[in-house]
Amino acid sequence: MFEKSAQFKPFEKKVWLSSPTMHGEELQWMSDAFHKNWMSTVGENINEVERLVAEKIGCKYAVALATGTASLHLAVKLAGVKRGDKVFCSDMTFSATLNPVVYEGGIPVFIDTERETWNMDPVALEKAFELYPEVKHIVIANLYGTPGKMDEIRKIADKHGAVIVEDAAESFGATYKGKQTGTFGDVGIISFNGNKIVTGSAGGMLLTDCLEEANKARKWSTQSRENAPWYQHEELGYNYRMSNVIAGVIRGQLPHLEEHIAQKKAIYHRYQEGFRGFPVSMNPYDEENSEPNFWLSCLLIDENAMCRQVRGEREALYLPEHGKSCPTEILETLARFNAEGRPIWKPMHIQPIFRMNPFVTREGDGRGRTNAYIAGEGADVGMDIFARGLCLPSDNKMTPEEQDRVIEIVRACFD
Repeated sequence: MFEKSAQFKPFEKKVWLSSPTMHGEELQWMSDAFHKNWMSTVGENINEVERLVAEKIGCKYAVALATGTASLHLAVKLAGVKRGDKVFCSDMTFSATLNPVVYEGGIPVFIDTERETWNMDPVALEKAFELYPEVKHIVIANLYGTPGKMDEIRKIADKHGAVIVEDAAESFGATYKGKQTGTFGDVGIISFNGNKIVTGSAGGMLLTDCLEEANKARKWSTQSRENAPWYQHEELGYNYRMSNVIAGVIRGQLPHLEEHIAQKKAIYHRYQEGFRGFPVSMNPYDEENSEPNFWLSCLLIDENAMCRQVRGEREALYLPEHGKSCPTEILETLARFNAEGRPIWKPMHIQPIFRMNPFVTREGDGRGRTNAYIAGEGADVGMDIFARGLCLPSDNKMTPEEQDRVIEIVRACFD
């Protein structure tokens, strides 16, 4: 590995995967909360970020919550998931997408990925309804800021009378046919986690067009306190409301959303150009119908350019080979030169905690597939992308010169 890239020196300053990009207005609104003594879960910052996000997204109501996961939890509750209900879920995503289903006692049924956007496969989803016609809930994520095939999924959901919860945690600002993600589900969410395209260091937002749902979410998020002169509780509640201080950070970030998207898009296209003619491709999107926010730029190695690699539960091995490479080699090499990459999300159906859950591919029940985390024949789509893909440094403070060096380091892994 070192022989392939020995000519490079480590970056003096670490090149991050995706770190917060602050502008100054954030401190202004945090200080405003401090000086006005609105340091809890009420205040002007919260009201304003709810208004601004609803206006940007194009929904009627936005409810500011402590995290994206808290937002998803309340979205799943609003959707009506009950104990024992099977729920169709995106397979290649972060576990936070489906953990709230389990919080409510639901049983995730994982739907395989399609190659055109790396999101839930509508063909596999239709197959899943043939296998489990009783299912009435779908939880779909827009992976790495790229919208899925939302019209097809919506059509299937309507055909079977299913409710969609849209996890747009990674795709704030992305559009599909001119419409903002987060609005294609019956209820949606976005995230302001520390590495997201707009950050509050934490925080999330529940999105809905229903006033009753918005009011329920606000009530549940503040311990379900009833309208009484004392602390009266008639249903289970949560401490999920966003802090007015966190909301101040987000308030300062929101005016820079389009700027951040433009920077991320430039990074994506510089990678695309830098790897032109190489046996790799970038994470795909529907160029005709969608505009991602390009949160993370990802690389997929051609099958015939993969050296031998095998992943266990916590470790990976590979055999270096001239003219070939693999995600493990590239990520380890980037790390040695002080740049941060990351593996593609490991599909949920091969996570130890969920291995006994149902998994559906285009061909039907996918449980007969190999679990060796290798690419090629016998691997389902999500597992194949996991085996051959990786997330490249995508920090919007990375200079073009730094990105050129990242490109050179990655290309040298194939020498």
